[in-house]
Amino acid sequence: MKPENMSDTTTFVLLGLSDDPHLQPILFELFLSMYLVTVLGNLLIILVISNDQHLHSPMYFFLSNLSLSDICFTSSMVPKMIMDISTHSRDISYVSCLTQMSLFIIFGCMDDMLLTVMAYDCFVAICLPLRYNVIMSPKVYWLLVLFAFLISVLVALLYTSATLQLSFCINLEIPHFFCELNHLLKLACADILINNILVYFITGVLGIVPFSGIIFSYTQIVSSILKISSAGGKYKAFSVCGSHIITTSLFYGTSFGVYLSSTGAQSPGKTVIASVIYTVVTPMMNPFIYSLRNKDMLRALGKLICRIASFHLYLRCLYYWSKSKRNT
Repeated sequence: MKPENMSDTTTFVLLGLSDDPHLQPILFELFLSMYLVTVLGNLLIILVISNDQHLHSPMYFFLSNLSLSDICFTSSMVPKMIMDISTHSRDISYVSCLTQMSLFIIFGCMDDMLLTVMAYDCFVAICLPLRYNVIMSPKVYWLLVLFAFLISVLVALLYTSATLQLSFCINLEIPHFFCELNHLLKLACADILINNILVYFITGVLGIVPFSGIIFSYTQIVSSILKISSAGGKYKAFSVCGSHIITTSLFYGTSFGVYLSSTGAQSPGKTVIASVIYTVVTPMMNPFIYSLRNKDMLRALGKLICRIASFHLYLRCLYYWSKSKRNT
């Protein structure tokens, strides 16, 4: 097939999750509910942290940024998929496809970087507690988040600029529910050797370096916890990073599953299912992991609910008072 020049009018076709018309209403309700839970849950985490003075610490600052990144990460793909299911349209323009791919890369890398920074924060808190306030000063943790964002944007620019150089064949069907880089490369008619080298190199660096940093942090953390004599002290130290361990395991476990399913002899359906877990389920689970296992978060959430209920009661009383005053 001869290559096709890309323009604003060129459209790709996202094949989505299923062609079965009977499954479309179920998929629509399922992913709409999962998306709403993800957005509302992560927004609640941000709201709780910003409204409680006791949670204004580096750990919760990183958590609020992780929640914001998860909202943006999911929002780059799921609303388009929900709209496609409801309208029975699977077309996506060339510009929209590249935009979606860029946003996916930015916030996927941002999650990766933030989990690494949070592991470093746990390492400093447990292994170097006396120097924690000096090492993790407000300037440092703001710079760490800024550095994570800049790295993510740089990676997205490298991938996007490499994709812009490609010419695509006439068949523009993507066997996925969003524009994913590997599937776009498979549609290219040009030689993609340089692109593959770039993808594998950057992916390897972004996978190995942060993951190695997390492993190193936790080996030091476990070593420090084992030196604590009391069981209560061990439990308290482990509770500091327990939620982060679960989130990191979920993130890297599903990411590794997507990588294996895309490189091995797996069917496109299995690859899509693995991607759903990675892109939708993991961001949805994070608010539950960090809130249900964290006493400080539960206490702050209870205070926020009481404050909202009190404000609602005040508004109702004000309404009835003004109404009775008008009647008299």
